[in-house]
Amino acid sequence: MRQSQILLNTLRERPSEADTEGHGLLLRGGYIRQLAAGIYSYLPLGRRVLRKIEGIVREEMERAGVQEVMMPSMQPAELWMESGRYGSYGKNLMTVNDRHGREFILGPTHEEAVTSLMKNEVSSYRKLPVKVYQIGTKFRDEKRPRFGLLRGREFIMKDAYSFDISEEGLDLSYQTMFGAYNRIFARCGLRFKAVEADAGTIGGDGGSHEFIALSAIGEDTVAVCGHCDYAANLEQAETAAWKGESNGSGGDEGNGLNTPQVDRDQPVAVDTPFPEKFHTPDIRTIDQLTAAYSLKPEQIIKTLIYRVGGDSVAVLVRGDHEVNELKVGKYLGAEDISLADGSEVETAAGVISGYVGPVGLELPLLVDYAVAEMMDGIAGAGERDYHFRGVRPGRDFPLTRVGDFRNAAEGDSCPRCREGRLTLHRGIEIGHVFKLGTRYSGKLGVVFLDASGRERNMIMGCYGIGISRLLAAVAEQNAGEGGIAWPDALAPFKVQIIIVSIKDEAQIALAEKLYGTLKELGLEVLLDDRDERPGVKFNDSGLIGTPQVVVVGREAALERVEYENRHSGVKETLGLDEAVLRITEHVKNSRI
Repeated sequence: MRQSQILLNTLRERPSEADTEGHGLLLRGGYIRQLAAGIYSYLPLGRRVLRKIEGIVREEMERAGVQEVMMPSMQPAELWMESGRYGSYGKNLMTVNDRHGREFILGPTHEEAVTSLMKNEVSSYRKLPVKVYQIGTKFRDEKRPRFGLLRGREFIMKDAYSFDISEEGLDLSYQTMFGAYNRIFARCGLRFKAVEADAGTIGGDGGSHEFIALSAIGEDTVAVCGHCDYAANLEQAETAAWKGESNGSGGDEGNGLNTPQVDRDQPVAVDTPFPEKFHTPDIRTIDQLTAAYSLKPEQIIKTLIYRVGGDSVAVLVRGDHEVNELKVGKYLGAEDISLADGSEVETAAGVISGYVGPVGLELPLLVDYAVAEMMDGIAGAGERDYHFRGVRPGRDFPLTRVGDFRNAAEGDSCPRCREGRLTLHRGIEIGHVFKLGTRYSGKLGVVFLDASGRERNMIMGCYGIGISRLLAAVAEQNAGEGGIAWPDALAPFKVQIIIVSIKDEAQIALAEKLYGTLKELGLEVLLDDRDERPGVKFNDSGLIGTPQVVVVGREAALERVEYENRHSGVKETLGLDEAVLRITEHVKNSRI
């Protein structure tokens, strides 16, 4: 393609709307343009990259035996009410009403729609298993769209769904898709991790994995063991259990508030019969306490009050740890959980926030493993301007509900191998796979007749890839000072030819000859034939980011060009035939 004819306008400066390096370069390079907050147009270069991603996805879906379909973006709200997700998505749902007042949802995902489709298409075990996918636009009413394509209100997604007759069949479908996803992200040139994850609003309790592109600007944090292959999203990452004790699961009795798990005195460090109260005027935070009394955060027992439905509970973690609300909610079997505000704390604990402690607190106490292991600690005294020292778990407060209630931390022991240590990494979620089981088929009445003629619910899985997020993640990982160095598989063009001066007939003739030769070889070539200064052309070339660049300049009459490989950093002067050979060899070797 001739650059003089393509819709491509680069920007000299980073736009003020750009809040990450990759986002800024996508805007500067003429790949995307913002129409409204979280809503973007894809210009020709951006669309070419998207098509490369979609092509890889389609190839791997075909290889995995997944059939492509296309489902409507508009979904009847009744379907979402029937599945129970209408309320859980809440204000994130974008809705419209037709002229008859009937409400429709602009789909953020398609579990309900595909389940409804299969209800009418498959009735016998003989037609199972089935796997289908689509690539299309999704909608989510994000409260604060940011990071460009990474958190938008309109985005492109590949969503796939499997329907099986048994859990064993689902396991096979899941592993097939898991392998396909690993191949897709590897082919896109990403540095990524597959990590254990929570199912979130998608639901299902059969297990799930997220695929995380490693990036400092990512909103996700993942914990990775340096000794074994354990990796998990921070929300899901386990911490090593209290030695010799229960895993702290909430059991089968209601919300877990009245379910004793452990009742045992903890060994003590020194022989004192009770905690010692000391005066701490206007000291309410961990930082203030450690600074005033030369303490370490790990010596402090932090007591936080949570509202769970209409009840209050206290969660105890070490001062250097953070409560994991997802784990607390799972333990209690509750979705409606929130940190109590100041007035709620005072009502529940009888003292203002900052002085709440477990000693004598008449609330259910959820004690994190790390607190249960403490020999003694510092805690609020339940009285304004006072704390206790020498607080002993098991003696001064009960250990009846001990569990994993915190976020994993850097340096924690691996919960699987126990030998390795966890390291934390930031990343961008680019894919997620779920074992749904009968989460949707049961609620929407999607059944099949088995070999004995009995009705059974289909066993489902779902598998998503954020296509536009993937584009953004690749841009973030490959952003450089002058532009994005696109991986070969995704680059909008394989090679760019730059004519230094279009007034030089020898340069034009040689560039046209090279352009024609490469096109005949089936390569995607961008020819910069514009009447612009060389500096403008070179700056634009960096922003476009093709893997290989050929500069046709002053040695054109000798049929010699300057060749640059952006990935290897190699720059050399070559004859025309040598340049063609170098270009084609690189393209051949870069194919996965």
